[in-house]
Amino acid sequence: QVQLVESGGGLVQPGGSLTLSCAASGFPVDLYAVGWFRQAPGKEREAVSCISGADGITTYADSVKGRIAISRDNTKNMVFMRMNSLKPEDTAVYYCGTHLGPRTSWYGLGTCWFGSWGQGTQVTVSS
Repeated sequence: QVQLVESGGGLVQPGGSLTLSCAASGFPVDLYAVGWFRQAPGKEREAVSCISGADGITTYADSVKGRIAISRDNTKNMVFMRMNSLKPEDTAVYYCGTHLGPRTSWYGLGTCWFGSWGQGTQVTVSS
């Protein structure tokens, strides 16, 4: 059974940094693409980062490029997203996901489709 659990969100001032963590189970993150997307109130969900399975190629949305880095720890079966130079418009619930799972997948970016995701973690950027 595919399961993803996000953590690491919080309140941060503009210009600050956060690292989000995603603990995956039921599949190996070094074989399947995992990505992050966000959902802000009143806005469309937006895929922001993706790390592909076997080759680990990373892809970023233009809105976060240069400020965000996705990585993974294969031994812990976890995926991380380091977020720097945070802006108020980055405020959202952040989810990690993969295409595996019962839901109809939707396309994110890179090699990432999202069919399973966790409960999300809130990131609030405010002074």
